[in-house]
Amino acid sequence: MKDEAHKDGETRTEFLTARQLGAVLQVSESTVRRLAHSGRIPSIRITPHIIRFRLAAVVEALDGARRSRRSTRAEDNGADDSQLSFFE
Repeated sequence: MKDEAHKDGETRTEFLTARQLGAVLQVSESTVRRLAHSGRIPSIRITPHIIRFRLAAVVEALDGARRSRRSTRAEDNGADDSQLSFFE
């Protein structure tokens, strides 16, 4: 995903489908939809059946969730819970 500059200087944000986001995250489309439905990743519902995602917002949400889980599990056995995260 990338932002494109227009002639008038505004930036156009591109949005991904659930299938496209699933390919980026290497998960199924149904997993993406489930994460959106549960509120774990931000989404934009265009119609009751059409949903879109901004990759930067999803990455930020997943990274923030990972950091939150890691800080609450500081006393745990130190297992890395980096599933669905771009960062280690």
